[in-house]
Amino acid sequence: MKNYKYKILIMAFMVATSSCTTEDLEPTLAQSKSVEQSVTKVDNLNSILKGIHSLMSGSGYYGRDVIVYNEVRSDNTFSIGNSGRFTTESQFLYNENSGFIWDNAYEVIANTNIIISADLENLEGDTDYGRHIQGQAMTIRALAHFDLLREYGQQHTGSGNLGVPVITEYKGEDLFPSRNTIDEVKLAIYNDLETAFGMMDSQYDNTNVIVSKYVAKALEARVAVYFGDWPRAVTASEAVINSDMYSIIPASSYVSSWAADGGPNVMFEIAATQTDNAGINGLAYMYQVNDDGSGYGDVVARPEVLNIYEDSDVRLNILDAEGEFIRNVGKYPDNVNFTSNIPLFRYEEVILNYAEALLETGGDALTQLNKIPANRGASLYSAATKENILLERRRELIFEGFRFDDMLRTGMAMEAIGTTGIVVEVINYPSHLFAWPIPLSEMNANSNMVQNDGY
Repeated sequence: MKNYKYKILIMAFMVATSSCTTEDLEPTLAQSKSVEQSVTKVDNLNSILKGIHSLMSGSGYYGRDVIVYNEVRSDNTFSIGNSGRFTTESQFLYNENSGFIWDNAYEVIANTNIIISADLENLEGDTDYGRHIQGQAMTIRALAHFDLLREYGQQHTGSGNLGVPVITEYKGEDLFPSRNTIDEVKLAIYNDLETAFGMMDSQYDNTNVIVSKYVAKALEARVAVYFGDWPRAVTASEAVINSDMYSIIPASSYVSSWAADGGPNVMFEIAATQTDNAGINGLAYMYQVNDDGSGYGDVVARPEVLNIYEDSDVRLNILDAEGEFIRNVGKYPDNVNFTSNIPLFRYEEVILNYAEALLETGGDALTQLNKIPANRGASLYSAATKENILLERRRELIFEGFRFDDMLRTGMAMEAIGTTGIVVEVINYPSHLFAWPIPLSEMNANSNMVQNDGY
């Protein structure tokens, strides 16, 4: 049964972000000092947690932008500007007026801090369940900090070591936080994930539309691969694999699995229902155009994408090359009722993370790598190389927002693509364009904030 997302019930828990005059300006990251917390039961924490998941599903976060922006800046796709969307990002022309996910991610973090700081001993209800919820919130806080770090951090700019502010208190004393270093943010993420995993109990995990215990390890593996912390990536991946809770979706079910909720390979996905979805502002409308002309279809695949698949590979069936453009019609397919859930953590990514980490640490990477093509109707690899692993990641994770980070962490150049598909500029690695600018609203409100170079 599909679980419905919930809106946050207590509006006083939301971050104070609005401003009218210069004197009234409050930093985006500030938490109101006058807020009186109304949490009295463990069930209140659960309601806030569901509200956090709803915040994550918005089009300004995982409901669209995080995924699309990291696709149109890669060699997978570009924007034709059918509705005027994503051309700026596809051409790397963004500036400090681009807000992107900054406000949304910090709003999520603020609400996780309400849950994490709650004194369970003074709440009515099951204390063990309360600890599990706090672990879930801590996992989401780590994810949000990682999202902010990979988008705004200076790790791929060639200058500086600034990450983003690490916010761990809802009513903290520092209302004008400075940026932590990249290493400090990474350490905070790892600490959260290690603590969260120990706090959560799988007996409380009964749905994949809410963060669960082993998502913490899947995220730890993802972060470790991003930063090249290979032994950690091996250990975190093995924790997921050894849980025996997940499996690779077979070739016969691959395409249909995207039209269904859950599945043995889905660890965590954003829920969408007929009454609660991003609608025309969601992923399906950005990728597709229906026969009746509905759908914006701004984001199309680059022609060379067809060449990365063999004819026998079932993943070709998520592509439609019949018209003028090559489109994603298989992932997030419901462009009528908008009920396609959005998987954020799939077991296949864990296997690919494991394969790459084994390659870097001298383990049997080939066996793990070949588990994916063996379930896709594709030829097996004769050798596990960095090139082959990145190719298989591209084949498997296309349209899901991974490729841009894979290109960055391996030092690849990027191509800015115009609306006709022509390369307008080659951007060599590193570049200031590989970090988003801190939003102007934040710069104006927080005197301790430092802008990224080039903006």
